[in-house]
Amino acid sequence: MDIEAEIRELQLDSAEDNNGVINPEDAKPEEVEMTDKVEVEGMKDEVHRNSQPAKVKDKEAAAVEDVEALDEKGKEKKRHLNVVFIGHVDAGKSTTGGQILFLSGQVDDRTIQKYEKEAKDKSRESWYMAYIMDTNEEERVKGKTVEVGRAHFETETTRFTILDAPGHKSYVPNMISGASQADIGVLVISARKGEFETGYERGGQTREHVQLAKTLGVAKLLVVVNKMDDHTVNWSKERYDEIESKMSPFLKSSGYNVKKDVQFLPISGLIGTNMKTRVDKSICPWWNGPCLFEALDRIEVPLRDPKGPFRMPIIDKFKDMGTVVMGKVESGSVCEGDSLLVMPNKAQVKVVAVYCDENKVRCAGPGENLRIRLSGIEDEDILSGFVLSSVAKPIPAVTEFTAQLQILELLENAIFTAGYKAVLHIHSIVEECEIVELLQQIDPKTRKPMKKKVLFVKNGAFVVCRVQVENTICVEKFADFPQLGRFTLRTEGKTIAVGKVTDLPSA
Repeated sequence: MDIEAEIRELQLDSAEDNNGVINPEDAKPEEVEMTDKVEVEGMKDEVHRNSQPAKVKDKEAAAVEDVEALDEKGKEKKRHLNVVFIGHVDAGKSTTGGQILFLSGQVDDRTIQKYEKEAKDKSRESWYMAYIMDTNEEERVKGKTVEVGRAHFETETTRFTILDAPGHKSYVPNMISGASQADIGVLVISARKGEFETGYERGGQTREHVQLAKTLGVAKLLVVVNKMDDHTVNWSKERYDEIESKMSPFLKSSGYNVKKDVQFLPISGLIGTNMKTRVDKSICPWWNGPCLFEALDRIEVPLRDPKGPFRMPIIDKFKDMGTVVMGKVESGSVCEGDSLLVMPNKAQVKVVAVYCDENKVRCAGPGENLRIRLSGIEDEDILSGFVLSSVAKPIPAVTEFTAQLQILELLENAIFTAGYKAVLHIHSIVEECEIVELLQQIDPKTRKPMKKKVLFVKNGAFVVCRVQVENTICVEKFADFPQLGRFTLRTEGKTIAVGKVTDLPSA
């Protein structure tokens, strides 16, 4: 029987049998050559498209089918990771990000020459690589990242989305929205004399960024010691070791397991040393570890559930032939034609189209950054912080919740007690909140609640309390969905506490 006939036959029964996905093994009679196998592989998508059951009455069956189709695709596709670049202002985050894009062939030489000229005209020769990431004029004039820049690149095994977070302390809220979408973090530290010290001391952004990254769910950290080519450093092992020895205890105190979750490596972002290829022994004889691309490739990524209830916090929305929302899928899968809810409004919407990294796709799974075109809702009815969620299991919408907090650093003379007000950052939500009641203090050593009643707590304390917000927000318990149950509290531009949602009021 020839392949075409076999495919046609498969087309007819694939909807019941094999969830609309052909297994190449079935479509390969023994005598067929390898070339034909390739042909079948090529036709696989055709059949996949044609054989979608047009009128599936049972929605659940359709959903399961799509998820399985996703699994099939997932095997062929590279895994996808979001990487956030964090660190003190001027550590070289945008330059390192720009260099990665240049080395992975995302930016051509002509563009680089144009940026070089532009940077020279502003008498800032060393900023030209950062211009790849810092695209708007304000950022270029000041040389500071303000928005969270986005870009994509690929290595042999992985597709990456770079999120270039601002390092300046005025823009920490922007950095929070960047880190809340990330799977892994690259903490950029400047080895230049004096620069590491400023970033690391109290009030430096290196410390705050690490604590925020941990709270926002960045489980793995690559600590890149940048500017190793600087004349004050000259690839000195002493300087590198000094930075590593100072950072390790601090990373440990922020909750990272330094042996398992953190990796240090020296680079030069400006000239691209030890990034795509390992550093030459003539430059740095003591480094035997991997280069940046290898280290990124090797990182183990947290597993997500493509069959879980759908959750996508909305970061942004705009009008484009309908209402388009942007966000990162934290759980579940989405396909064209799905009916979803926009919470907390409970607005019923239909998915018209799904875009992943500029390309239109039929289905997408957890971990992907998507733009979804919806029908049934106007863009003015959506705010960032709303969550696109499944109809069967919508996300809880609450005005208060119970949380476990760790107080990091209160403002001077401030007392953390009932009535304390702060700004709550949780996934893509930024909302004013008030602590209504302190329920119990937790002993940091034993992790058990203390007996005596608490009225106020000081820096470093662990406390369980009730938090109230003015508007209804969508959150989950940390135990069920870590990404949607972690938060930070900030006040007057400082992060004062990090915490997790432990309980929600029963509906």
